[in-house]
Amino acid sequence: MKFCYLLIALAATVLSGCATSPTGRQQLMMVSDSQMSQMGLSAFNDMRKQGKFVNAPRERAYATCVANALVAVLPPPWNTQQWEVQIVGDDSANAFALPGGRIGVNKGMFKLASNQDQLAVVLGHELAHVVSRHGAERVSDNLATQAAVTAGTVYAGSRGGDTNSVAALLGAGAQLGILLPFSRTQESEADTLGQRYMAQAGFDPRAAVTLWQKMDAQGGSKPPAFLSTHPSPGGRAQTLGRQAQQLLPVYEQARASGRAPGCRM
Repeated sequence: MKFCYLLIALAATVLSGCATSPTGRQQLMMVSDSQMSQMGLSAFNDMRKQGKFVNAPRERAYATCVANALVAVLPPPWNTQQWEVQIVGDDSANAFALPGGRIGVNKGMFKLASNQDQLAVVLGHELAHVVSRHGAERVSDNLATQAAVTAGTVYAGSRGGDTNSVAALLGAGAQLGILLPFSRTQESEADTLGQRYMAQAGFDPRAAVTLWQKMDAQGGSKPPAFLSTHPSPGGRAQTLGRQAQQLLPVYEQARASGRAPGCRM
């Protein structure tokens, strides 16, 4: 009987919220935008308190210039939101955007992204995560997965099974079969949308290919593709190259209409 109640609770959880991403993909959504904004602002403020941000006025002004050009072409309400950009004192090539209007760019990113178009690839991608509500989707997926693992463990216990082993197996299966594939889907979706945003803002979409070729050339230890939350850099560059050709008319139209960012450091 307890297992039946858990199944009912799980079904109610899964059916509690659904949404559609900007690319038309169905999403499970169990947290609100306001909740995610609060989480984003809290995380950003924690980084500030921990001294993660550095005083780098040139880098910050440059990244803000690129971010503002991209934000201007985002759909509402993100295009009217006030976005704060900070520079993170980390030499790795990384950046992030958080719900609530916050962007962080690692100092190391400026060594890899050598011009405004390449930096726009990164920031467009990160902004696309926010617009697509990927953070809320990940939280929702985790909540649903935890409910499913709990239900399966209780059922195994009612049948005399080893609940610890079952929980571990179910957790691993959920990670491989649900959470990681969703993450790869989200990353690819952010690539597509981010490249579209940069073209609409007047940044050259072909820079996405150059940037990911640089990422690929960095080498290092890489997990197998099916265990990675990101598409492989090589495959990513090929996909972005095809999309860049389709977006060239959008880029050219943006430039002709006056969207011609001149961000320099």
